[in-house]
Amino acid sequence: MNSNNRNLRNIGVIAHVDAGKTTTTERILFYTGENHRIGEVHDGTTRMDFDPQERQRGITINSAATTVQWKGAQINLIDTPGHIDFNIEVNRSLRVLDGAVVVFDGVAGVEPQTETNWRLADKYRVPRVAFVNKLDRVGADFLRVVAMMRERLGVTVVPLQLPIGAEGDFRGVVDLLTMRALVWDRDDAREPCRETDVPAELMEAALRQRSLLVEAVAEQDERALSAYLQGEPLDAALLRTCIRRGTLSGAFVPALAGSAFKNRGVEPLLDAVVDYLPSPEDVVRVEGEPASDPEGPFAALAFKVVADDHGPMVFVRVYRGRLRRGATVLNTSTGRSERVSRLYEVHADDHIERDELRAGDIAGIVGLKETLTGHTLCDPAHPLHLEEISVPDPVIDVAIEPRTRADAQGLAKAMQLMLREDPSLRMRQDAESGQTILSGMGELQLEVSIEKLRARHGVDLQVGRPQVAYRETITRAVDVHHVHKKQSGGPGQFAEVRLRFEPLARGEGVRFDSQVVGGAVPREFVPAVEQGVRRAAQTGVVGGFACVDFQVTLVDGSFHERDSSSLAFELAAAAAAREGFARASPQLLEPVMAVEVVTPVEYLGDCIGDLHRRRGVVRGQQSRGNAAVVDARVPLKEMFGYIGSLRALSSGRAQYTMQFDHYDAAPASIAAEVAAG
Repeated sequence: MNSNNRNLRNIGVIAHVDAGKTTTTERILFYTGENHRIGEVHDGTTRMDFDPQERQRGITINSAATTVQWKGAQINLIDTPGHIDFNIEVNRSLRVLDGAVVVFDGVAGVEPQTETNWRLADKYRVPRVAFVNKLDRVGADFLRVVAMMRERLGVTVVPLQLPIGAEGDFRGVVDLLTMRALVWDRDDAREPCRETDVPAELMEAALRQRSLLVEAVAEQDERALSAYLQGEPLDAALLRTCIRRGTLSGAFVPALAGSAFKNRGVEPLLDAVVDYLPSPEDVVRVEGEPASDPEGPFAALAFKVVADDHGPMVFVRVYRGRLRRGATVLNTSTGRSERVSRLYEVHADDHIERDELRAGDIAGIVGLKETLTGHTLCDPAHPLHLEEISVPDPVIDVAIEPRTRADAQGLAKAMQLMLREDPSLRMRQDAESGQTILSGMGELQLEVSIEKLRARHGVDLQVGRPQVAYRETITRAVDVHHVHKKQSGGPGQFAEVRLRFEPLARGEGVRFDSQVVGGAVPREFVPAVEQGVRRAAQTGVVGGFACVDFQVTLVDGSFHERDSSSLAFELAAAAAAREGFARASPQLLEPVMAVEVVTPVEYLGDCIGDLHRRRGVVRGQQSRGNAAVVDARVPLKEMFGYIGSLRALSSGRAQYTMQFDHYDAAPASIAAEVAAG
């Protein structure tokens, strides 16, 4: 394990699906000596995508961690999924990482999931290095992708290289710091790159780009700025110092060029990770997060749980102190202490047991029975609570039904494990039909989860069609008075509440406030009132969907010294909430998706017409190489089966990506259809 945080890098590789992220990671494993054979996505031989479904589908589903060494530095690396359905993996990885390599497709440039991941990295203040990949492809253009990054991500990008050759002739890069050319003569990864002079035809462009680089980074260092203003040359070492400072502060993002599949550009990328991305000691901590101190009281954040037949392994990022095998830690999220059985350094699906973890480490812990994603673990004598990991609400449901009684028992056990592993999944029982409803972020996630239930857990299921996860809200303010009174021998039940319900803006959730004065409702019963309202909100009134985006205020009430209880006030509040929802002009909300369609120009009109028929709103369109890109917002209900229609419209040549954007009011016809069941 790492003994010097200065030589440690905790980084993630993030990208839109199919940008070449896992291929890049596999090359990193090869060049650092972690793997002696290169794994390929298309062959199903990747080290990081070791889950059978990942190899079968050719996509990353689960984030995978490993540790490599490069030029004296230890790099803890997490390869994350690119598909939007598994974005929780990116979210929780970025929460605990110090830096990231963002991989861009050299043809497509900035794609929707790249933007989503970029915003997550902004949220967690993660410094980034950009790697423009696939420059060997037809239509690839390094500087065009850099311009797209500036425009669509609103970031200052500083190219550190220029490609040598284009598309099929791409063979190397010009290093703008040293003004030397790095050339890979063959695709063979075992043959090192050759350093040579900058090609004469690129010298003018390279000098121009170097001048722009120096201008962009010189202000990061007083000595460099002084030399720049006096017209003195800046050497490569001083430029690296400036680039590192600017990258760590977020002033700009350095960009590199390459083709991971052709084994070109990976070694300079590794150099950039060590040179420009932060060690744990360099990171500007979020509020409440301890500085990285190996000698301080232990503190760590659990960011992933993997369950198997031998019990759960909890992946943690250690922020402070040390943790030894057999130690007892306090989980401040649950208030309970847990004992650590074993500690592991993780290399994809291989685990190496360790005696101790130190500040800065990312590792696995076995023995924690109640720890979940986002929980804080710390020294019992020095409790603290780290910022938790936000989990999005699901937008799509599917009904699942076990075929036999044995399957029903297996389903309950398997779902308990799966929900612990993936906090973006939800499971509930439909009150009317009695069916088990599995909810998630998209059709692919639900499909993968159901296949996992069958293949890994041996549960045979009948599966319904995917359904939209609607929400409900209220559109006007109402006041509700309710008295809960029950007397049937023995102690009675009494609670009186007066509640005011008011609508909130989309995305505000449910808020509760108490304005009771004079002890009309004793303080110990107020949480029960809130609990009753929130419980009632889970089933709404229009179609049994959760009611959101409203505020409820406890205005007044009364109690009985003997017959009042928390239960009585919870029941009174729940009944008052159901009445309030019904009277406050309830409205059905439907999820609206951000859809990007990439199509040959000759099919553009047909694609736009089809989106309009699906109640879509086209927000804009632009060119990307010889293709047209349509940006639209379309209700999720209208997107089921879309891939088949799109292929038929475009002779199989168009493609699309989709991710959740917002909830909006559903038309009356849809609301009536949903209410009718």
